[in-house]
Amino acid sequence: MKLGLQISSFSWPGGASAIGPTLARIGRQADDIGLDSIWVMDHFFQIRGVGPAEQPMLEGWTALGFLAANTSRARLGLMVGGVHYRLPGLWVKAATTLDVLSGGRAWLGIGAAWNEDESRSLGFPFPPLGERFEMLEETLQIAHEMWQGERGSEAVFDGRQFQATRLLNSPQSISRPRVPIMIGGGGEKKTLRLVAQYADATNVFGGPEAIAHKYAILREHCSAVGRNYDEIERSNLQAVNLERDTPSQIVDRFGELSDAGAQHVIFSVAGVDDPKHLETIGREILPQVRDL
Repeated sequence: MKLGLQISSFSWPGGASAIGPTLARIGRQADDIGLDSIWVMDHFFQIRGVGPAEQPMLEGWTALGFLAANTSRARLGLMVGGVHYRLPGLWVKAATTLDVLSGGRAWLGIGAAWNEDESRSLGFPFPPLGERFEMLEETLQIAHEMWQGERGSEAVFDGRQFQATRLLNSPQSISRPRVPIMIGGGGEKKTLRLVAQYADATNVFGGPEAIAHKYAILREHCSAVGRNYDEIERSNLQAVNLERDTPSQIVDRFGELSDAGAQHVIFSVAGVDDPKHLETIGREILPQVRDL
């Protein structure tokens, strides 16, 4: 099993001036202990369930570029990008840029988005869900074209939501055949169908029973479109609190997720700015989880 770190909060001691040094230290430590991936959210306000909207929140692609400069091995991605925040060409160029500058370590994490209050507050158009799914599918189609060959495609794209006349991408991504695409969300009719058609990974929420069900639905979609289900990496988002749970309890929980089909657990860590927590994960959890 792979393990990844999601950094979901930047409310650390020292205020804004301390965010950069703290984030750099966390990234280096996560990289050093051997975590496979590091993720930040694609939000502009803090989200419910983590904290008040007024808490600090960094723009995702910029934060990933900073993390790329402070790490050397872990893959980097958004968990996951809101499709309406950027046009398709910018999604692909941003992911390609991160991939090139990080030496081939980028993910394109993307989904249909949900945070209407955040979007309305900052003036982002927030189309109805059906339109956002159209935007997502067309963005995925454009991404596949732009990551073709040495410099993308000369194809003209004429969709319902987007039009493009030349899908050039230079420099091309180091990751081949493309920057891996992760689609977040567990919608059984649309989201998981898009995973089967276009993605390299899926991220769904929930415990073992819930994710096993979602993976079974994904398998059905793969069969319908002629896709090999085993080509798609299956990830799951969790939270870890080492003040509440012992390392052995966390290993057992991750083991249950592995039994349910998860291959990559991505987790946030309460108090991640305290180095002792990542030290414990590297020493007592990661070696055992590797064998799952």
